[in-house]
Amino acid sequence: MAGTIDLAGDPNIGVFARVFEDIAIVHPAAPAAFTAALERELDVEIVKTSVQESSIIGSLVAGNSRGLVVSGLAIDEELAVLSDYRDIFLLEGSMNAAGNVILANDYVAAVHPGMPVDLVEEIGLFLSVPVIRLSLGSIKTVGMAGFATNRGILVHPRANDTEIASIERVVDLPVGLGSVNMGSGLVGTGLLANSKGYLAGSATTGIELGRIEEVLGFLE
Repeated sequence: MAGTIDLAGDPNIGVFARVFEDIAIVHPAAPAAFTAALERELDVEIVKTSVQESSIIGSLVAGNSRGLVVSGLAIDEELAVLSDYRDIFLLEGSMNAAGNVILANDYVAAVHPGMPVDLVEEIGLFLSVPVIRLSLGSIKTVGMAGFATNRGILVHPRANDTEIASIERVVDLPVGLGSVNMGSGLVGTGLLANSKGYLAGSATTGIELGRIEEVLGFLE
């Protein structure tokens, strides 16, 4: 089952949480109705913490079932919470908003095209996936311009054939164009999903929901 939701009136739910197959990371102040919906629709355990003393968890955390890539500005107390669930790779330097610059699932990761090659290699080894440097629709923050689960990858509607082919060459999953929240191509900002279900931002239209279901494999 799936539907739409907001967080305290904000439909950009992907900015404020990060979902995996087994857990959802949310800020401790997230409304109970929001966390309950994640538990119900995505069948996940809720992990409550700030990251970098901020509520924008989705922008600051990326990863897959093998590990979490976390902003290097996260504090010790936050890392202690997260380390109970995954190994952690700290993303240091100016490009530290991991959720913005990394799009990942258990099979592939795409990263900001300006990320240094040695860092790309480190992330690939840590997550145990092939990594490609990529933009989507000419947007370099691929973690917000796309959303990946283990069943499909939804990307910005302006992503071109070359960008899509770059992903398809390294992973055998559906890759499709879509939008959220009444036409936003930054699908990562308005979607939370895993292989079991999804929730989209409250402004997402029925047509957009249909596309999400198609690409992420939820059509009956």
